[in-house]
Amino acid sequence: MSSLDLDYVRAQFPAFDEPSLAGFAHFENAGGSFACGQAVAALQEFYQQTKVQPYYAFEPSATAGARMDSARHRLAEWLHVDRDDLHLGPSTSQNTYVLAQAFRQHLRAGDEVIVTNQDHEANVGAWARLQDAGCVVRTWQADPTGELRIADLAALLGPRTRVVAFTQCSNVVGSIHPVREITDLVHGAGAWAVVDGVSYCPHGLPDIAATGADIYLFSLYKVYGPHLGAMYVQADLAAQLPSQAHFFKGDALPGRFNPAGPDHAQVAAVNGVIDYMESLAARHGHGQRSVQEKATAVRRLFREHESELLQPLLDFLAAHPRVRLIGGTRASSRAPTVAFTVAGQSSAALARQLADLRIGVGNGNFYAYRLLQALGIDTTDGVVRASFVHYTSAAEVDRLIAALALLLH
Repeated sequence: MSSLDLDYVRAQFPAFDEPSLAGFAHFENAGGSFACGQAVAALQEFYQQTKVQPYYAFEPSATAGARMDSARHRLAEWLHVDRDDLHLGPSTSQNTYVLAQAFRQHLRAGDEVIVTNQDHEANVGAWARLQDAGCVVRTWQADPTGELRIADLAALLGPRTRVVAFTQCSNVVGSIHPVREITDLVHGAGAWAVVDGVSYCPHGLPDIAATGADIYLFSLYKVYGPHLGAMYVQADLAAQLPSQAHFFKGDALPGRFNPAGPDHAQVAAVNGVIDYMESLAARHGHGQRSVQEKATAVRRLFREHESELLQPLLDFLAAHPRVRLIGGTRASSRAPTVAFTVAGQSSAALARQLADLRIGVGNGNFYAYRLLQALGIDTTDGVVRASFVHYTSAAEVDRLIAALALLLH
């Protein structure tokens, strides 16, 4: 099967059979996707069968620990990284904060950290605070259209640059950055590359090894699963950074960057996310292939379906005389996360009007506060954001476009 079987996909998500959601079109997926049925079932099974402290010899404790280990191993395989290099924590924001504290102890006064003003604040603020420890923080500024230009980063890199933190895909601009090109540039300057993949991963879990990232972070609740943050830290770098866990844990992996640890049941529920991805691969004729071949096939299915649906929405918004579309107009270069403002119309009011039509879009600054400031957009009223994923149908996108045509005056 060469194209995405949307009927099969939607059948895997209980939300589409939920009576209270009948007639609702979900266009705030960048803030959190529906959970697949496999993840819901795995979470229920853990709470019902194994809700005890894991890893003891007795049952059901041993089974609880085995399910958690399986989840971490299977997710690491799908991401093409070693299991011990994958850390699961309460959220990406908290993972980044804890990581930055490790760097605070590791870096020296005068070392330089580069952030962008396009990122979610989670991948800016924690690093920017390192200036309190004597680090020099430089900003890779987005251009007047909101885009990041690689030449601007190259001009910032210097002999004291130690960390460059950037996003694979902005949760407002939507453009997908050439991560490997950027990480190669960063490594050429002798620095570490920290990649925020939160807004990219719902559109296909990446081959992290291929990105060249030293650190890669994303949120599983946006990838059809539980509310967890996943963080890859390259082994050599992890060994250099001081542990943030309890002192008696020493250098044990993978808990050295988890001072409190994640929710056991939610870790086990990650099995459901991988079950779903595996089922998609099998449904589309890739069930007997390697894990990496399956992951590649699923990414392609997602990308082709989403791009086909995205282009008509971009065309409509780009052509409207009163709409300011943030980011590019070609679906081939961006994710289906579309932010815009309307001259003379409040973003919050427009979002409420769409809500009255049972169309759920986001509104606000989406923690990309610095970006909206740079673009001259009111950070209180913010932008309207319509974001979708592979389970969205063409009919839903048509419905959104028709509603906007009605409401934009």
